[in-house]
Amino acid sequence: MRIIVQKFGGTCTANERVREAAARRIRQALESGYKPVAVVSAMGRDGDPYATDTIKKLAENIYPQTPLREMDLIMHCGEIIAAVVMAATLHKGGIKARAFTGFQAGLTTDGCYGQAQVVACNPERIKRCLEEGEVAVVAGFQGITPDGEINTLGRGGSDTTAVILGTALQAELVELYTDVNGIATADPQLLKEARIIPQMTYSEACQLVYEGSRVIHPPAVELAMKHNLNLVVRSLTDEGPGTLINSGIQEGAAAGFSPGPRRVVTGIAHVFDIVQLVIEFEQPDPELEVRLFDSLAGAGISIDLISVFPLRKIFTIKEDALPRATAVLEELGVNFRVERDCAKVSVIGFGMRGVPGVMARVVRALNEKGITILQTADSNISISLLIRRPDLAAAVRTLHDHFALGSGRDCLPEKLIV
Repeated sequence: MRIIVQKFGGTCTANERVREAAARRIRQALESGYKPVAVVSAMGRDGDPYATDTIKKLAENIYPQTPLREMDLIMHCGEIIAAVVMAATLHKGGIKARAFTGFQAGLTTDGCYGQAQVVACNPERIKRCLEEGEVAVVAGFQGITPDGEINTLGRGGSDTTAVILGTALQAELVELYTDVNGIATADPQLLKEARIIPQMTYSEACQLVYEGSRVIHPPAVELAMKHNLNLVVRSLTDEGPGTLINSGIQEGAAAGFSPGPRRVVTGIAHVFDIVQLVIEFEQPDPELEVRLFDSLAGAGISIDLISVFPLRKIFTIKEDALPRATAVLEELGVNFRVERDCAKVSVIGFGMRGVPGVMARVVRALNEKGITILQTADSNISISLLIRRPDLAAAVRTLHDHFALGSGRDCLPEKLIV
């Protein structure tokens, strides 16, 4: 049995027109010899009648501190509504379908309300549905604990539902349908020259989404990488192939994609609304250093771009965490300064691994445009740079142009292609 999992996000279930388009995608899968499993998100976005945020506010507007258990109960309803409506749309088109909640689909969770992890998946009911010639339509974003408590999986959890089911069912492919044509070389809203990346590795996709690209939920990519499951991010209405995410070029070629030569840089990601904190010690003090980072963690503050020296500690935080961080630093009595209105831009690519000179090119390109680099960090496939927010658009354009991401140039020499 050839199985494909197709996930349809909120913009793909919001109204009759897009649901009909989703039904056509499911029909195409059937005609290609697949047994489709459709995973759906709640219909629409905040303000639409059955969107998760809209449903959530029904309780929050009455009592903002409604317990997380009850919030999970109300939030999981949006996906169930979407599953039934999608099943009805398929029946209308002559396709037999059966709707399932997340727990009917066999997803067992760990009991962490609002951010649950799936600890087991037993998709026997889904398999029987497929064997009986019906399309399984599964409500994403949810599961149930062994003692019957309903959990939601957090933002983007329907992506994770699709990958978990794809893994459990040994699907050939998981398609993630959305309102964009795939993962782009940069944010198209910031740079109109950005193009769709035909293929990337799991590591590149993870790095891009963690550094600012929001097309796919990061845990879904990590889970797909763990199980070597092919993912495709594509548009519901555009017939383009989208972006294939897997372990490398050879697999992509086998799947019918033509990724071409390996590039040094695959894409540019960015994050804004961050601030830089610079803490000055009068003398080396290991105990104070530990208290500093322990206190920040205890206040729920996530830090990034971390540089630690004996007398200076430099890192970034989200701008909305600044009041809490300021309170921590003042209580510790340390000297600090704040660099506000910053942004982080990251160049990401599997092709830069082990290749000398990439950092030199990045620094030269930004310096030639008069863009000041405040701080840097790197991994084996990424270089992140802290800059001033007003320079963000120019930095993204400069790096995108420098590495020729809008064209077929700037690829690795043939001898370095893996």
